[in-house]
Amino acid sequence: MHELRSSPLEAALRRAVRGEVAFDAAARALTTMDASNYRRVPLGVVAPRDADDVAAALEVCREHGVPVVPRGGGTSIAGQATGTGVVLDFTRSMNRLVSLDAASRTAVVQPGLVLDRLQEAAAPHGLRFGPDPSTHGRCTLGGMIGNNSCGAHSVAWGTTADNVESLSVLTARGDLLRPGRGGRGAPDGLRDLIGTELELLRTGFARDLPRRISGYALDALLPERGVDVARSFCGSEGTLGVLTEATVRLVESPPARALAVLGYADESAAAQAAPGLLPHRPLTVEGMATDLVPSAEGLPRGGAWLFVETGGANGVEARARAERIVRAADALDALVVTDPAAQRVLWRIREDASGTATRMPDGTEAWPGWEDCAVPPARLGAYLRDFRRLTAEHGLRGVPYGHFGDGCVHVRIDFDLLTAPGVARFRRFSQELADLVVAHGGSLSGEHGDGMARAELLERMYGAEAVRLFARVKDLWDPDGLLNPGVLVRPEPLDANLRFAVLPREPVDVEFGYPADNGDFRAAVRRCVGVAKCRTTTVAGSGVMCPSYRATGEEAHSTRGRARLLHEMLAGEVITDGWRSEEVRDALDLCLSCKGCRTDCPVGVDMATYKAEFLHHHYAGRRRPAAHYAMGWLPVWLRALARARLTGVAGALASVRPLAAVAKRLAGVAPQRPLPRLARETFTRGWERRPRTGVHPQGGRTVVLWPDTFTEYLSPSVGRSAVRVLEAAGLTVTPPPVLRPGGPRIADGRTTGVRGALAVLASAVRRRGRVCCGLTYVSTGQLDRAKAVLRRTLDLMEPVLDAGLPVVVLEPSCGAALRGDLPELLPDDPRAARLAEAVVTFAEALERYAPDWTPPRLDRPVAGQTHCHQHAVLGDAAERRLREAAGLTGDLSGGCCGLAGDFGFARGHHEVSVACAEDRLLPAVRAAGEEAELLADGWSCRTQLDHLAGRRARHLAEVLAEALGEDRGGKD
Repeated sequence: MHELRSSPLEAALRRAVRGEVAFDAAARALTTMDASNYRRVPLGVVAPRDADDVAAALEVCREHGVPVVPRGGGTSIAGQATGTGVVLDFTRSMNRLVSLDAASRTAVVQPGLVLDRLQEAAAPHGLRFGPDPSTHGRCTLGGMIGNNSCGAHSVAWGTTADNVESLSVLTARGDLLRPGRGGRGAPDGLRDLIGTELELLRTGFARDLPRRISGYALDALLPERGVDVARSFCGSEGTLGVLTEATVRLVESPPARALAVLGYADESAAAQAAPGLLPHRPLTVEGMATDLVPSAEGLPRGGAWLFVETGGANGVEARARAERIVRAADALDALVVTDPAAQRVLWRIREDASGTATRMPDGTEAWPGWEDCAVPPARLGAYLRDFRRLTAEHGLRGVPYGHFGDGCVHVRIDFDLLTAPGVARFRRFSQELADLVVAHGGSLSGEHGDGMARAELLERMYGAEAVRLFARVKDLWDPDGLLNPGVLVRPEPLDANLRFAVLPREPVDVEFGYPADNGDFRAAVRRCVGVAKCRTTTVAGSGVMCPSYRATGEEAHSTRGRARLLHEMLAGEVITDGWRSEEVRDALDLCLSCKGCRTDCPVGVDMATYKAEFLHHHYAGRRRPAAHYAMGWLPVWLRALARARLTGVAGALASVRPLAAVAKRLAGVAPQRPLPRLARETFTRGWERRPRTGVHPQGGRTVVLWPDTFTEYLSPSVGRSAVRVLEAAGLTVTPPPVLRPGGPRIADGRTTGVRGALAVLASAVRRRGRVCCGLTYVSTGQLDRAKAVLRRTLDLMEPVLDAGLPVVVLEPSCGAALRGDLPELLPDDPRAARLAEAVVTFAEALERYAPDWTPPRLDRPVAGQTHCHQHAVLGDAAERRLREAAGLTGDLSGGCCGLAGDFGFARGHHEVSVACAEDRLLPAVRAAGEEAELLADGWSCRTQLDHLAGRRARHLAEVLAEALGEDRGGKD
């Protein structure tokens, strides 16, 4: 690990500051970027404990002439949360809700408080903070004040500046100011300066533009506007002072809400219609078009939609208001949604847009930079038409969406920011678009601030005289120029500090195919744009991402943090030892490989795959941790014990504590974990003793039951139960290990031909070993071994593939490996894609191949967990429908159980493993009570419940098979 030697600056900060001071490579790498196109490398990071720490850090930095950049959640989209000096991270300690006064509808907050925590505290009082950006689960109040953030509800409740009462601010020279109205808290000379520029402030700052966020809000200092210093400070992007506390105003939250979804021919038609809805006083008027919506199913007819939310004292009133809007709207089609769950599904599309818009429909990368221009709402339709024309002239594409009721448009554009000609076009386009926005009476920024993306162009919007005034105001607040230099005033060029410039010019040699990124690992790492959905501390529904962050609260253990470290590893400036990096290894060590980010991340970052890739290169030619040999090669060790008929002996020895302790130490297993209990008889050995009945009497479709390692050696009851249920449903079940040689060649994929295919397979199994999904090798980064195992598996399964037989996989992690990892590790072998397509889950097999079968009715509540790999790769819709048909009521929890294959067994992971289980799984099981049926299709989930809760959970197949003893099921 390469560490910087302790510098005088670092030493001085450590003496002066009680909070954390980090100058190591990992801490610096984690803060090089925000959610923008920009990258600046800091000297170090300070996490102050309180305002005194902030003052001490500012004093040290002033003495050393080092810039300071305040940082919240790091979700800024214009580069203002990056810097070359010392970054003040407020999320670690200064993140409290100081007080909440429901009577006065105010709250006192620290800058690192995440917005959702304030909303949760205000909700019991019927209150909320009005502004709510789509990043509400991770953005901080300090960042919102710094950028003057808005969100979907600004048509009702305004911007952050509209909801700030007063502030506590430290200047770079250590003065404590408390900006408020009436000129209170202004630095010396500010009121005199403003007094000399009243005409400019009255004529040069548009009043009819609800989303004028660009530049400094100096017109708030006019006498007729109350000389509101707090309001003028909002949106200053950390360039004037460092916020240490804020008093904010709260608004009443309507008890009930309804959502009117209005369909229009295109986005311009939707934009043109938006202003006409404002007199009805909606809570939101949000717009988006088809190129942003994964599926228009369930939406009204049209090519674009407005999401118009209404509130009321009750559901009837909220719905009535929504229906009035539908009647008033000149829409092609419309619907009103009152169910809160259905509303959340629709709002998730909108909230994930900042991530999903980073990929065009054809997979091309798209970037921020012109993320949030705003024009007067009445001009939005015309502006969007001109915007489309301009992008076409430059050969660019973008997906506009956003706050149509406020005239604010978000868009990610497919700029080429990797080559010199592409960057030059980015500059030309930016200049021309700035002129277009100004021509429509707009603001270069309508929500996220100017940062480095647009500050260079402010003169085109305000004129040279106003921009000079910005600089004079900056110098009054920060005469030494230490606070966030290069932003807003005396800006860096908009095409400088681009984060892509440091990446390798040539592709990186890797093992996975990365099909969604054209085989380019650099493009895979670039996927993370920093919207930080992985940093949310609560996850709704069946969501999973990111369990390690929720357990530790550490940026390094978030999906974004790990992606940032990989980016810096490729860049080679901060992290200089490439694949051998210990910083990257340590960050990835607590990644559970749950694959949640593959689905939950709006841009589809797949950290489990990146981790496997990294471990493969990191340990190439080197000794690995003991757990990689013990648990990575688990199929081999279990097969050897089974063949030697030593499973019973192994179980007996494992029950002897001293022997178990030695075994765990040698195998790298956490001492707190019991060793897995091996079945006395494997699933296939029990299958071989099963009476032969030939083809099922009903002549149903033949399915191959995959003998995964967990079912085979650890939970054979799952396999036996699945066979019983599948056969009860009329299917012919054939596990590969028990097939007999002989029979005709493959013909039609059913009866005779199937027997021939299976005979060939059986012979191959006896000659060359068992099929295996390679999961344990992949998760430990032993990719050479994984590829060898998977190639052998494809050889064995080739007759089944030729016969077109479905392959039922009972263990979700193995099914996910076959459906996801297999074709990505062997992209050039067409058999890999064929096997991936053949994989079905237990519920999918019943639904597809026995559609007339009715499961037995159980009529009881359930609790437990949807396996994280099932959620991320396989999907659980069929499982939900099967449970419903069987009368199993209630939802399974999301998240990750924390065991996650070998993760929870490996030494050093136990504490995080338990914390992950306590996040969602264990509370859900405790709340369900003893009468609930505990369901967990994954062996890891069942084992975690056994170890931590002392409760036995079962696979859905086991529950249904047990019920067949009373009710065999049958056709309708």
